[in-house]
Amino acid sequence: MPGPRTYVYVDGFNLYHRLLEPNPALKWLNLEVWCGRLLPQCQVDQIRYFTAHVKARPNDVSKPARQHAYLRALATLPIVSVHLGQFKTRERRMWLKTPAPGGPNTALVLYEEEKRSDVNLATYLLVDGFRGLYELAVVISDDSDLKLPIEMVTKELNLPVWVLNPQQGQGGDLHTVATQHRILRVGPLRASQFPANMTDRFDHLAGPT
Repeated sequence: MPGPRTYVYVDGFNLYHRLLEPNPALKWLNLEVWCGRLLPQCQVDQIRYFTAHVKARPNDVSKPARQHAYLRALATLPIVSVHLGQFKTRERRMWLKTPAPGGPNTALVLYEEEKRSDVNLATYLLVDGFRGLYELAVVISDDSDLKLPIEMVTKELNLPVWVLNPQQGQGGDLHTVATQHRILRVGPLRASQFPANMTDRFDHLAGPT
């Protein structure tokens, strides 16, 4: 008997910075295989991946190309959809934690900020629930900004929301509103990688090196 109809909502930057960036060999992640391993009792009908196009840095000019290759790889998965916000880089003057004696107290830094991804995730979580598209929602994030929409789904729609937390520790406060809360581990990531070399309808693509 199939499990509950399940939609998975992946906070891409949260997942990347919390779990994938510290484990660079695991960045070529097949979301469909991974979610199947994480949720073997569920019928995963849709995986929504929320991210934004990154920009090149002086010390990493190939970063956008690597992300583009990964988004192409995700596009080969029939149940995965990518939802794009915006990624902005601004100059901002910020306080130094430990200024040098007699030196300035502030420094001009490049401040990177992702915009709209959390709002997009919250919107789809609520709208999909109102439309009755899922019996179970799974949110992969530890962003506390998602607390209210998760609470609305569980209390107003009476639908369960599981939170899979990429923060290695309790992290955030989503556990206070989630129907179920689990800390993600590295093991299933290792077993859920795309092949090192793939071909999509455009051309050959390879995973990060």
